Amino acid sequence: MIHSLDNHVPQLHPEARIAANATLVGKVSVGPAASIWYGAVLRGDECSIRLGAGSNVQDQAVVHGDPDFPTVIGRDVTVGHGAILLNGCVIGAGSLVAAGALVTQNTVIPPGSLVMGSPAKAVRPLRPDEQESLPHSAQLYRELSAAQLPAVGQEVTT
Repeated sequence: MIHSLDNHVPQLHPEARIAANATLVGKVSVGPAASIWYGAVLRGDECSIRLGAGSNVQDQAVVHGDPDFPTVIGRDVTVGHGAILLNGCVIGAGSLVAAGALVTQNTVIPPGSLVMGSPAKAVRPLRPDEQESLPHSAQLYRELSAAQLPAVGQEVTT
């Protein structure tokens, strides 16, 4: 569901794909070829949330924020199943946030990192073989999203 809040309507690129039971609220911006999967929640009610091009937020993940602490997910990032990203975190381009990770307030993750744990940390840079596999994984998610998730429409509930 896509909800406006205080005249802030999520901004969704026409090439983005959003699961019908995902929830986006308020100041959320979703880039081209990004996908938001089943049960994921992006709450931009108190801050802005930006999801970069080609990134995917997988099933049951939560992205949240507080006033003055925008959350930024870079280009070609995978946010794994059930991960939680709190206010003010910045996830660098090409990073992989593991399933179940808890990225705490104001955490900054360098580009190309493997992020794991609770609290989550950039445990290491992605290895060259992992970096090479990310475009293939991203392409797979684009194909899956094209088959399973509706294209972005303009339906907004208030």
